[in-house]
Amino acid sequence: MRSFVRDFLRDEGGAAMVEYALLVALIALVAIVGVSATGTSINAQFAKISCKISNPSAPCEQP
Repeated sequence: MRSFVRDFLRDEGGAAMVEYALLVALIALVAIVGVSATGTSINAQFAKISCKISNPSAPCEQP
């Protein structure tokens, strides 16, 4: 029983898996934020283009 507890305390395989999981979570978070920001910007550009197509003389500025 002692050797089992000693081996369990020395095993670092679980720690590496936790580190990889945190790394994947951080990468996913950065990707989601980046895509969200880009999507908002692209949506604003498409709205401006749509406005110009429907009424070319309008200023078409977004609030």
